[in-house]
Amino acid sequence: MCGRTSLFATPETLAARFGVDVTDEYEPRYNVAPETPIAAIRDDAPDALEHRHWGFVPTWADDADEWNGLINARTESVDEKPAFREAYDRQRCLVVADGFYEWQERTDGTQPFRVERADGEPFAMAGVWSRWEGPDRTVESAAILTTEANDLMEPLHHRMPVIFDAEDERDWLRDEPPAKDDLLEPHSGDGFEKYPISTAVNDPSNDVPEIVEPVDAPESDPQSGLDEFV
Repeated sequence: MCGRTSLFATPETLAARFGVDVTDEYEPRYNVAPETPIAAIRDDAPDALEHRHWGFVPTWADDADEWNGLINARTESVDEKPAFREAYDRQRCLVVADGFYEWQERTDGTQPFRVERADGEPFAMAGVWSRWEGPDRTVESAAILTTEANDLMEPLHHRMPVIFDAEDERDWLRDEPPAKDDLLEPHSGDGFEKYPISTAVNDPSNDVPEIVEPVDAPESDPQSGLDEFV
């Protein structure tokens, strides 16, 4: 799954990397949690970086408050699930980040890891978006697509977000949804790295630069998977 991200690149970096306008509402975030704003580029507004509620609300929902927790959509079923299939057909987006976090299950608890590009540059993940309109408010939401883990991620979790190489990003925003086999396969992992970080990231209110700094993780037994990481 993908349940925590970060984006603290400068507006100038984001504008140059993705060819978008970055509004004044953009703020660097080191610990982006579900049910908070997440940065996205919509298929029908490809020149703008906007912020959407991270937690998908289908357009046909009776009550937006009853739809909490839909932060991810599985690639294997996104075109079939009632909540997502309409968005997969015609409401796709790029979710922009410069890192995400995953927790490794261990015999002595969990160890958080940060996953990022080795060069520190931002990247895009596959997403779907929705605009729910109620009698007194509108909810602009999004979810991140996930797929099977690659070799880099497998020691941490069996799922990972769909990450695009730069040359494939705009294909996801085309009018017609691309074949899933073409774009939604696990990323090769080339150019990415992971490292252990402080458990301070567990608390979403710790939205500070210090949480992305690496720490020395204690050794674990082979069942924990850390040996695979090393």
